[in-house]
Amino acid sequence: MKKFLFYITLFILIAAFSTTASHFDNDLWARLIAGMGVIEGGHVLTQDFLSYTPVHTWWDHEWGAGVIFYVFLKYFGSYSLIILQALLVFAIFFTASKVIKHRYNNPYNLLFYFFSIVTLMPMINTPIRCHLFSFLLFTVFIYILEKVRSGNDKLLFIIPAIVPIWNNIHGGIVSGIGLLLIYALGEFLNKKPFKKYIITFLACCPLLFINPWGYDYIKFILMANTMPRPDITEWWNIFSKYHLAHYMGFKFFMLILITFEVCINIKQKNWAKIDKTKYIIILVTLYLAISHVKLMPFFTISALCFIYEDFYELIKNIKIPAYKDKLVYGFILFLSLFTFLSKDFSVPSGIDIYPVKEVEFIKQNKLEGKIFANFNYGSYIAYKLYPYNTIYMDGRYEEVYYDYMLPLQKQFFLVLPQWQLVLKLFKPDIMIIEKNYPVFEVLNKSKEWKLVYEGKGFGIFLPSIKANKNFIQPDNSEKYYKNNLFDTDIKF
Repeated sequence: MKKFLFYITLFILIAAFSTTASHFDNDLWARLIAGMGVIEGGHVLTQDFLSYTPVHTWWDHEWGAGVIFYVFLKYFGSYSLIILQALLVFAIFFTASKVIKHRYNNPYNLLFYFFSIVTLMPMINTPIRCHLFSFLLFTVFIYILEKVRSGNDKLLFIIPAIVPIWNNIHGGIVSGIGLLLIYALGEFLNKKPFKKYIITFLACCPLLFINPWGYDYIKFILMANTMPRPDITEWWNIFSKYHLAHYMGFKFFMLILITFEVCINIKQKNWAKIDKTKYIIILVTLYLAISHVKLMPFFTISALCFIYEDFYELIKNIKIPAYKDKLVYGFILFLSLFTFLSKDFSVPSGIDIYPVKEVEFIKQNKLEGKIFANFNYGSYIAYKLYPYNTIYMDGRYEEVYYDYMLPLQKQFFLVLPQWQLVLKLFKPDIMIIEKNYPVFEVLNKSKEWKLVYEGKGFGIFLPSIKANKNFIQPDNSEKYYKNNLFDTDIKF
C-alpha cells in the first residue's frame, strides 16, 4: 500500500507541474514537421525546405523523437503531448527509484523526490522536448549498469539493443556511451572487473552507424557535442551573468548535496572504501550542470540515484515523529491539487511568448514571401505559414544552417556594427521583431520599413512601398489560438 501511494503521489505531482507550462518548446514545430515527413511522406527528411537562406544537409539527430511527437498529436490530440511529458518525467523518477531500491532497498521516502522534481521541472517544463528521452535512457543505463555491478552481467546485452534506438531518437546517446566509459574507469579504480564495460562500449560503437546518414552522421554528432554555442543561452554556464539570478532552486539543491557529500567523506576517512564509480558520475554530471544550463537534469538524476542513500543513512537514527510521512504526503497532494485547480487544464497557446497574433496577421492578410525573425521563433513561423512563407533560420542551428548566420542575426537585433549586412545578403519581404530589441526602434524610425502591426511583444515590419493599405486585424481571443495551435498547411 505504501509503495502504491508513493508512486501515485509522485505521478500526481509530476502531472500537476506538467500542466503549468505557458508554451510549447520553441523547437517542437520543427520536430513535428520532421515527424510528419516520416509518417505522411514515408521518409526521413534530410534536406531543409523551410528556409530562404543557404542550408546544408539536415542532420536531424532528433528525428525519432519527432515521429513520436507527431504520432501522439495525430492520433491522440494536442493534450497527449502534455500527458506524454508527464509520463516521461514519471518514468525517469520511477527508474531512479529502482536504482535506489537496488542500492539502498528503501526508495519510498518522498521528500527527496519532491526536492528533485522542484529543481528539475523549471529546466524541462516546456512540453515537450526531445532530450527527455535522453534523460530517461540515461537513468535506464544507470539502473542496468548498477545491476551489472552486482553480478548480473547478462543485462549488458540489453545496452547494445538500446543504442540504435536512442541514437535515432536523440543525440544525447553520447551520455549513454559516456556512462560505459565512466563505469569502466570507476570499476578499474575500485579494483573490480572493468573489461566488460569496455567490451560493451566497443560493441556499441558500430551500432551508431545505424542511422539515415551512416558514417557522416557520427562526424556530425561529435561536432555538435563539442562545438561552442556562444549565442544560445541554454548552453551558457549557470553562473553566467544572464543566468546568475535564475535556477536558484537548483543551485541551492546542488550546493547542499555537494557540501553534504564532502562532509560525509571527510568524516568517513576510509578513502579505500569510497565508490569511485559513484563519485565520478556525480562529478562529471556536476561539471556538465555548471557548464551548461541545458544539462543540469543529468546532475539531478545522478544525485537522486546516488546521494539519496547517503542522506537517509545519515538521518536514520534521528527520531522523527511518526506522522511525518502523513504531513509530507498531505502537503504534496495539497500542492498538486492546488496547482490543478488554479488553472484550466488546456493546451498552452503561447500567446505571450510566440508571435501568435503576428503570424495570424500575416496569414489573414496573405502576406507571402520571406520572413526574417529571431531564430527562436523560426520553426513556429514555418509550421504555421509554409508554403506561403519561408524563414531566415530556426532553432535547428547546427543541424541545418551555417555558422555565420546566427552571429549575423545577433548583429542585426542589437544594432552592432554591420547590423544591416544580413538584410543586404538575405533581404526579407517581412520582418517580425521583438519590441525589446534595439533594432525595433531603429526600424520604426526608418523610411525603408514601416510598422504595420504592433502586438504585446512583437511588431511586423513591411517595406514602406508595400505597407500603404488597410490590413485585417488578428483575432484577440486566446481560445481561438488554442483551438488552431497545431493547424498547418504543410503537406507531404
